[in-house]
Amino acid sequence: MAKEISALVKLQIKGGAANPAPPIGPALGAKGVNIMEFCKQFNARTQDKTGKVIPVIITVYKDKSFEFILKNPPVAISLLEISKVKQGSKESNRNKVGNVSWEQIREVAEAKMPDLNCFSIESAMSMVAGTARSLGLTVTGESPLKK
Repeated sequence: MAKEISALVKLQIKGGAANPAPPIGPALGAKGVNIMEFCKQFNARTQDKTGKVIPVIITVYKDKSFEFILKNPPVAISLLEISKVKQGSKESNRNKVGNVSWEQIREVAEAKMPDLNCFSIESAMSMVAGTARSLGLTVTGESPLKK
């Protein structure tokens, strides 16, 4: 028989750097989860992604056991890494802080495709391009998207 779910906890944690300090400790401690056990498992599964922000969805069961699913890094963080910019623009419609090409947008869209709610690579690229614009990044080159 399936276990009964008591809570879902969504967090964004740097890969290989989970520790019981906030935000992880309070979020999981309130649900009765063994925080150190989660930290050990998370760090073991994200050793190859050290330093990258990894979204994680933790399913907590009634018996205080847990499972977690790792997602791909957020699109905004991937775009900032590619464009070598520290942070997005405060006024993205006026002040541009960097450039990304359509090839780079395609790479990010292909990497993030399993986590996005779209079916084609073109729609994923459109979503990633929108995120780039909202960060204050200029998308350079000819758009491969259908008009």
